[in-house]
Amino acid sequence: MSALTKILIVLLTISSIFLCGIVVTYVASADNYKQKYNDQKTRLDSLQETDKGIKKQLNENIAKSQQTEDKLNNQIALLKAQIEQLNADINNAEREKAALLEKVNSWTSITKDFYQTTDKQGQLLKNTLEELNKLQAEQIKQRKELNETTTALVEKMAIIETVETEKKRLLEEKAELQNRLGQTLLPRGQVPAEAVAVTPPQTVTARPAAPADKDIDLKGLITQVDTKNSVASISIGSVDGVKIGTKFHVVRNDEFICDVLIIEVDSEQSVGVLEMVQQQPRVGDKVLTNF
Repeated sequence: MSALTKILIVLLTISSIFLCGIVVTYVASADNYKQKYNDQKTRLDSLQETDKGIKKQLNENIAKSQQTEDKLNNQIALLKAQIEQLNADINNAEREKAALLEKVNSWTSITKDFYQTTDKQGQLLKNTLEELNKLQAEQIKQRKELNETTTALVEKMAIIETVETEKKRLLEEKAELQNRLGQTLLPRGQVPAEAVAVTPPQTVTARPAAPADKDIDLKGLITQVDTKNSVASISIGSVDGVKIGTKFHVVRNDEFICDVLIIEVDSEQSVGVLEMVQQQPRVGDKVLTNF
């Protein structure tokens, strides 16, 4: 066998071995690719199923989102309407507030003027009351002096009446003496003097005035007071000498309270109207005609 043949046989053997290795490698690689294909297909199918689920979930989420968006849009529209209504209410409230503030300012000015007027009237009333108290005190003083003057006048009128009576008696005695003298002179031929009339010339004889309340000297107590009608009842009546028109002075702890002019008299009590009220009388206050 030649060397060439041997070389060819060796080359053929090497080629066969190489070819066998290639075939073996191909077969092994073909099985591996099929497994990878099957794995990839299974994975693709799984991914497709997952994609379908994700798309379904996405569609559901989109639908829910759309519903939520619609609800939110409706709520936003409702809130916008409420906001517009609230803005309108706020504007109305602002207008009402401005009107009320204007009224408050007006009433504040009116109240301020009223308080100023009230203060002035209060001061004027205070001055008037002080003047009235002075006048009432002066009137009480003048009434007391008048009562004293009336008493003195009554005493003087009684003295004048006594003097008139004494004068009349003296004139009568004078006339009687002249008559006696005439009777004594007639036997002797003498002319008696002209007799003087016994009755003196007409003169106005003063009559004593009725006794004043001061001379009566009545005392009692306040039993009832009706401040609404300005009347009061006292504890003495006609049996004690009270008459309609009698005036009592009401005192409390030697302080003048008011006067009571009697308008109705019963046997044991009397009713009168309140005059010159300095304070409101109370049950138990003293009443008297001599102050």
